[in-house]
Amino acid sequence: MSRPAGLERPFRDALQRLKAAGLRPTRQRLALTRILFEAGHRHVTAETLHAEAKTAGVDVSLATIYNTLHQFTGVGLLREVVIDTGKAYFDTNTDEHHHFFYEDSGKLCDIAGGEIAIANLPTTPPGMEVARVDVVIRLRETAARDL
Repeated sequence: MSRPAGLERPFRDALQRLKAAGLRPTRQRLALTRILFEAGHRHVTAETLHAEAKTAGVDVSLATIYNTLHQFTGVGLLREVVIDTGKAYFDTNTDEHHHFFYEDSGKLCDIAGGEIAIANLPTTPPGMEVARVDVVIRLRETAARDL
């Protein structure tokens, strides 16, 4: 049966994204792919994605969310941004860029890659090369000053 002109399969983009990455398009992966990528570039934690999935009616465990995020990172669909031990964000923007981290709110924002110049990197150990340099600039509100 053909679809009327202008109507697209709701999972078409998610299906293509998973297939291009070499991942089997399971029901949960398709649903999570839609949730992650339909809103454009953004940063999520496993917990925020889990809450969004529940709101969207996707029955998925937090363990599956973690596994899926790490699988997506492994195939290049996401970048993991580690802020602290036990605190990681997953970024849908895989282009070269850096981040501002707002300590008070936990918000993460992109900084264009060209806005930061990295100089004088140390010599790598034998047989190793630099894969990527991630810069996270931590921000906090300045204290009010009396004049």
